[in-house]
Amino acid sequence: MQETMNKILKFRDERGWKPYHTPENLAKSISIEAAELLECFQWNQETDFTHVNEELADVLIYCLQMVDILGVNAKQIIFEKLEKNALKYPIEK
Repeated sequence: MQETMNKILKFRDERGWKPYHTPENLAKSISIEAAELLECFQWNQETDFTHVNEELADVLIYCLQMVDILGVNAKQIIFEKLEKNALKYPIEK
């Protein structure tokens, strides 16, 4: 995962985009890219998975940049959320 993060941050930094990557702007970008991902499935069942993969990558890239800007540990927050969800949605339900 660190190699991926390093590549993303290098790409961002080489273009001087870091000042624009505030939590607010990244949250907006995640939402916009998620909508573009949803658009891939909007009108028909014939899915262009190349396009889906590109939009999914955009969502993930922005999410990982948010992790960096907020200084949180992605693995930790995911595991914590899974634990919370396990209590909310037990297997028995």
